[in-house]
Amino acid sequence: MKLLYAEDEKALSEAVVDILTYHKYIVDAVYNGEDAYDYAMYGDYDGVILDIMMPKKDGLEVLSELRRNGYKKPVLLLTARNQVEDKIKGLDSGADDYLAKPFDMGELLARVRAMLRRSEEFHSNRLQFGDIALDIENGILSCGSNSVVLPKQEYRLMEQLMLNHSMYMASEDLLEKAWGFNSEADINSVWLYISYLRKRLAAIESKVEIVSRRNFGYKLEMNA
Repeated sequence: MKLLYAEDEKALSEAVVDILTYHKYIVDAVYNGEDAYDYAMYGDYDGVILDIMMPKKDGLEVLSELRRNGYKKPVLLLTARNQVEDKIKGLDSGADDYLAKPFDMGELLARVRAMLRRSEEFHSNRLQFGDIALDIENGILSCGSNSVVLPKQEYRLMEQLMLNHSMYMASEDLLEKAWGFNSEADINSVWLYISYLRKRLAAIESKVEIVSRRNFGYKLEMNA
């Protein structure tokens, strides 16, 4: 799952990004409200974590503009303010949830999971295609009684292939969605990790294959 995190305190941002990344989320970090709006509108995110107190535009302005322009992805507001009226204003502006600073990292993770479960595009902790299933919470890829825990980057790539199993995904799209905008990885990384996943599928004796088509990309197919 891919998140946008908007927070102007860079030390806090780095700490939160590290925790979220450890838990297999892809995170793009921005540090002001203008960037938060642009990234949210033109990026492909499953959810947004938005601090209220930011330069250029505050989080409530960003949220109101996003909702006015039809943005439907879930938004979790973060703020040092802990007043009831601020919470009401945030929720009335279109926030899905609200968390006051300082917050516990465990609670933040729980709020993010709950936010994503409530979103229009995410209804389950388990993705399925053909004879395989991917456990979102634990990163376990299984086929029947066989299973393997995928390392973080293999998990991210498999998640994208399963979410988009009905279409070919170009290497460039997989790089952006599974590695993130700010990654230094290149197309060679996609090819390498596709080969890793093919070995994982063979190891759990799945009939699902990752097939490639020149100039189109990769997709999952189930063999008879």
